[in-house]
Amino acid sequence: MIQRTIRKQILDACKLNKVILIWGARRVGKTTLVKSIIEDLPDSKYFNCELLQNKEALETGNSELLFASIGKYKYIVFDEAQSIRNIGNILKIIHDTFPEIKLIATGSSSFHLKQVSGEPLTGRSREFIMSPLSFEEAVGNEELITVNAKLDNILRFGLYPEVYSNNEDFAIEELDNISSNYLFKDILQFENLKKPDLLYNLIKLLAFQIGSEVSLNELSNKLGVHVNTIKRYIELLEYNYVIFRLPALSNNPRNEIGKSQKIYFYDCGIRNSLIRNFNPLNLRNDIGQLWENFVVSERIKMIHNYKKHLKTYFWRNYQKKEIDYVEELNSNYELFECKYSYKKTINVPKDFQNNYSNFKFNIISRENYWKYLME
Repeated sequence: MIQRTIRKQILDACKLNKVILIWGARRVGKTTLVKSIIEDLPDSKYFNCELLQNKEALETGNSELLFASIGKYKYIVFDEAQSIRNIGNILKIIHDTFPEIKLIATGSSSFHLKQVSGEPLTGRSREFIMSPLSFEEAVGNEELITVNAKLDNILRFGLYPEVYSNNEDFAIEELDNISSNYLFKDILQFENLKKPDLLYNLIKLLAFQIGSEVSLNELSNKLGVHVNTIKRYIELLEYNYVIFRLPALSNNPRNEIGKSQKIYFYDCGIRNSLIRNFNPLNLRNDIGQLWENFVVSERIKMIHNYKKHLKTYFWRNYQKKEIDYVEELNSNYELFECKYSYKKTINVPKDFQNNYSNFKFNIISRENYWKYLME
């Protein structure tokens, strides 16, 4: 089994008097991770919250009935906890009433939204975001030279655990299964969307626009719905860890784009499934977009896996000078230009140099990418 980076951090957090929350899209390996964790924890119990008998037992506000249902265990895992109505309050009751019990809960968007709306676990939790495999995690299980040889397949089929290292036919079938049956399951089930077809059409449009600035008004016009609906659906896709957004960095409003955003996918394979393009790299006209998505998503995974307190952006001015990706910590900037291959020298735009002093510039290409995707 490939070792997940956040595993040790979760085990360390289990020593605290906190509820452990693990959020991430379906099929990224949350269940495998928590089952492996409780193997190292004595006196533990696993609950699949999607099973009807567990839902009925746990959906009670009576602390005595709750305790009778979960039993006298030191560690309790609630997997896919978003399936339980009022899960935030239930976790709060258990945590406050039985502080000797250590709780671990996994979930996705709806779980997140329930926490945000009621905030029952404020100050009581430690949160972890789990993505598909990171490049670093894949390398950790294999020699770098072996993984480097698989880079083309990683760009085509991504890094979902059930996809990585499997043959092409299996990878395509699995990605199509995830994107059609699992990717939007929680959104459709819990958010009661009136236009599910709109969600699919929207995400397909976003898949064609990775690396470009996204206009909500343009998407609204193309799909024939109000811009607020587009905004809401994008938020739901982000809460489900299908996509993530990068805002524009702007300290000089007169010359820099300040309200734009870019949207990327956590996994290139899912993106390729949505646009039905698994072609080899030498037959593609989107390798630049694909490479940028891969690099930026891997940097985001590193931030999540190591809980780095970084702000992330892209930068562009009205003269269309731009920087693909920017990380900022205490007004120190690390800049990244994503080039699958390049021949001419690339420099930091002078307008950026005039407005920002503490920065480091990096070009991430096929020749050096691993240096930037591993701690």
